[in-house]
Amino acid sequence: MSMIGTYARGLILAVMFFLLITSGAWSAAKEETDQAGKAPQQAEASYDDPLGRSTPQGTIVGFLKAIEREDYERAVDYLDTRQTGKNARQLSLELQRVLDERVSVAETKLSTKPEGDLEDGLPVQRELVAVVKTKSGEHKILLERVRKGDNPEVWLFSAETLKLIPHIYEEIDSPWFEGRLPAALTENRLAGLPLYRWIMPLLMLPVAILFGWITTVLFYALLQKSLRHRLDESGLITLRRIRKPLVFLFSAGMIYLLSLGGFTLLDRLFWTFLSSTMAVAGLTWICFHLIEVGAEIMERRRPEGADAVIRLSATLLKALVVMTGLVVIFHYFAGINLTAVVAGLGIGGIAVAFAAQKTIENFFGGVFLVWDKPIRLGDFCKAGEYQGIVEHIGLRSTQIRTSNRTVAFIPNGQLASIPVENFTLRDRFLLRHTLNLRYETTADQLRFILAELRELLYRHSRVDSMTVRVRLIGFGQSSLDVEIFAYVLEAAYEQFLAVQEDLLLRIMDLVESAGSGFAFPSQTLYMSRDEGLDEGKGHEAAEAAQRWRARGELPFPDHAPERISQLEGTLDYPPKGSVLSEKKEGD
Repeated sequence: MSMIGTYARGLILAVMFFLLITSGAWSAAKEETDQAGKAPQQAEASYDDPLGRSTPQGTIVGFLKAIEREDYERAVDYLDTRQTGKNARQLSLELQRVLDERVSVAETKLSTKPEGDLEDGLPVQRELVAVVKTKSGEHKILLERVRKGDNPEVWLFSAETLKLIPHIYEEIDSPWFEGRLPAALTENRLAGLPLYRWIMPLLMLPVAILFGWITTVLFYALLQKSLRHRLDESGLITLRRIRKPLVFLFSAGMIYLLSLGGFTLLDRLFWTFLSSTMAVAGLTWICFHLIEVGAEIMERRRPEGADAVIRLSATLLKALVVMTGLVVIFHYFAGINLTAVVAGLGIGGIAVAFAAQKTIENFFGGVFLVWDKPIRLGDFCKAGEYQGIVEHIGLRSTQIRTSNRTVAFIPNGQLASIPVENFTLRDRFLLRHTLNLRYETTADQLRFILAELRELLYRHSRVDSMTVRVRLIGFGQSSLDVEIFAYVLEAAYEQFLAVQEDLLLRIMDLVESAGSGFAFPSQTLYMSRDEGLDEGKGHEAAEAAQRWRARGELPFPDHAPERISQLEGTLDYPPKGSVLSEKKEGD
């Protein structure tokens, strides 16, 4: 099992475990809540009050809408009162006036759960809407979950609160905003609403947009003035991209400020929802641009093969930003309970993840290839049994052009889990050969050959002298084995072959000049007259070794450091007489 496959399966199992734990915790919390209050009947759990009184938010919004439509009989259905007729109507009007004039949207608590807010410190059957401050003190506006007859429980304005409403109403001054408007705008109604309530939105939206545009222009002027010397042209272009989202954000803030005065609580709830939605949309828009800019920067800095992975990652991030924005709007501002939706998406996501397990594995494998960069486009590498040049790194697989001119498609998940050897990243080549010398070679001849081989490598300008190693490593079946080990200072394979060829030819000349030769590693029996070795050359090599010994200059186990420094780079390369040597002299 590959590492990426294990990671993908672990991720899927972790999501499943999280959903199970979350579901268990939610069930346990719900069970504790049911035990703390009155145990609801099965019919009540699925009951949806036609007037919207199943939740605290439904009760408040339903009451305000009924008053707005001047349906006072319906408005009384949201009150826990025994009053009827004109008294009930007057009480509902006074309650509406108190809510409009003394309750702010920021302080209003509108729970969308049938059980209400269980963490407000109140009994389970009570819900705090807001705290109204008057000259006489602070008063709580409460809802209470009551049962009338055999009907299921619903949320109503509590009888305790309704007793305080007349006293609070007497301390409220007349609306300053409506008092300064012409009577034609406040008394005349259209679709149940005063005319000024229709005119205000027509004025608010243009004013808010104009304010947002002016604020954005001023903001950009100040920002560009301070960052002009720190950002290049691409940075300034990036700033200009978020101009429209900023207009959206500033306009949303202006709408919220304008909605604080001259509106009913129901209107303020609407304008707050609108401004909040616009703010979230603006932030989402800005995140879109930032993700796009980040993707462009990565595409410029990463290899071309990473474009597909970067683009897909950017698209997934954008989708995540949109989903987050929708969740925030629906859950926190619209009050929609997304528990069932999220659970459904989670189960569906698990099913899709299992079905697309290999696809996910290959996608993450491609991401790791792009970020870790073990291979890049144009690299010559070996991956498993395939060896060739990398031509494309895609979302699912990587294409390698082999030496046979075929194309191997290797899944990214498999490629990320197997050893990959990248030859293009090599900074130098290893020169390693074993010379098989004939057994007729004497010890002094061998010493001469070893010393001359070391000098040869030390003197060569394309050989790293710090890595040179020439040693007699053993007695073979038919030869004396001498190992040559050194690093050639070439990164390209063709140049290395040229240096290696030059060294091998020089080694052949050196062995021949020492009066030795290469052994025949075969079992063939040759019936011929052996002319033997060159006694003159052998005698000269032995005398040279004797002179070194007499002068104390025998280069064993290695040459003296001073001698190595004298020899470094003194050998002509390319060799004298070669085409490259003549070209170099001509330059």
